[in-house]
Amino acid sequence: MSREGVTPQSEDFSAWYNEVVIKAELVDRGPVRGTMVIRPYGYRMWELIQADLDGRIKEAGHQNACFPLLIPESYLKREAEHVEGFSPELAVVTIAGGKELEEPLIIRPTSETVIGEYMARWIDSHRDLPLLLNQWANVVRWEMRPRVFLRTTEFFWQEGHTAHVDEADAMRETMWALGAYAGLAREFGAIPVVEGEKTASERFAGAVRTYTIEAMMRDGRALQSGTSHYLGTNFAKAFEIQYQDEAGRLTHAHTTSWGLSTRLVGAVIMTHGDDKGLVLPPRVAPYQVVIVPIGRGEQGERTGVAARELGASLKAAGIRVHVDDNRPQLSPGFKFNDWEMRGVPIRLELGPRDLEADVATLARRLPTAAGQGKEPIPLARAAELLPALLDDFQAFLYKRAEAFRDEHTAVVDTWDDFAAQVAGGWAVAFHCGRPECEDDIKADTVATPRCIPSDGPAETGACVRCDRPSAYGKRLVFGRSY
Repeated sequence: MSREGVTPQSEDFSAWYNEVVIKAELVDRGPVRGTMVIRPYGYRMWELIQADLDGRIKEAGHQNACFPLLIPESYLKREAEHVEGFSPELAVVTIAGGKELEEPLIIRPTSETVIGEYMARWIDSHRDLPLLLNQWANVVRWEMRPRVFLRTTEFFWQEGHTAHVDEADAMRETMWALGAYAGLAREFGAIPVVEGEKTASERFAGAVRTYTIEAMMRDGRALQSGTSHYLGTNFAKAFEIQYQDEAGRLTHAHTTSWGLSTRLVGAVIMTHGDDKGLVLPPRVAPYQVVIVPIGRGEQGERTGVAARELGASLKAAGIRVHVDDNRPQLSPGFKFNDWEMRGVPIRLELGPRDLEADVATLARRLPTAAGQGKEPIPLARAAELLPALLDDFQAFLYKRAEAFRDEHTAVVDTWDDFAAQVAGGWAVAFHCGRPECEDDIKADTVATPRCIPSDGPAETGACVRCDRPSAYGKRLVFGRSY
């Protein structure tokens, strides 16, 4: 164990992650295997993400709705590919009220089917389209290898479901959702994601096309952090989602679905964290600034009063601030380490000497070009100066993560280079497009095609695995994933 109490990332990244989410008080283990209890500090991170994304969704004209947790089994069976894709993950209720049910009920793994049923009831004319719905909900997927935030049996997310007059309008929606997710990850989570389309083998069950944002964690693995699906008319035909066009003809709608979950909290943790614990971007940090008053007796009373006054001024300036003045039994050094574990971007120390000089001692969670260590900040100007310092730290974390991703990504053309590269990062390579070739690559390296990158240059070549001609007109991003 390291001095700070967590296993170093270089020694065992998985152990580091499992320890830091507990020690930073983000989660606790749930009573059922694969479930988690999200503690207040962790849930606040999710609330901040949720609020930002909900604003984007509503600004684009979507309305929030709520659909049942229990779905009749017959609904899933209407779309054959959908039920086949989700069958291994389903939790099924067969007894209720002490009696066996005539029809089993599925605890929702996703809501395309139940929402499709009601879209069919609510849509009659082309004037009813587009129908733009969103739901904030919990879902259940029975995970074989659960990991908190990343893959849990029950998790929280939003799922958008929309219906449109044609493919073009539905595809605009699909790409809007992908862009909203990418913007949230980059601007809010400071995560430099790659946008792209999934290969046929990696598509959502029942989708015509699936798009993804992929993030690189600090162990070089990929994390699918949000997906957007063009469903074509597959679900519209299964649930008879039809409308009368302007000529009076009955036509099937084109539908989409898209989702982003509490997995993004895990992405933030694994993109930025270090051997001391969490490193949180200011926009997703429950506390952007923590003030630690120092001193005992009369001196402690003075610094405590000053710390609370400073906290009030920062709060009035719109900064999320916490004054750590209710744990007198703990030493300042313990508190410093504790807040480093919790990833607070900026810590302000306020001792008797600081008060005499009318300053606080500022410590960033990570050294940046703007500040390598501790430095004084005038108390009178703290509320004025800190917002810019927080913005600088947010930008620094993005650039740091982007540099790490780029350093661990390489264009490769040979199998040997490919195998070596995906052992600790991403390989950008040509692929023939055959599912059996994808299976061979996964069997030998555990790597999968993460996406066909949207901004990848047009080029062709030979498949890195089988030497057949490439099928996509550009290289794919491959990597091991969570």
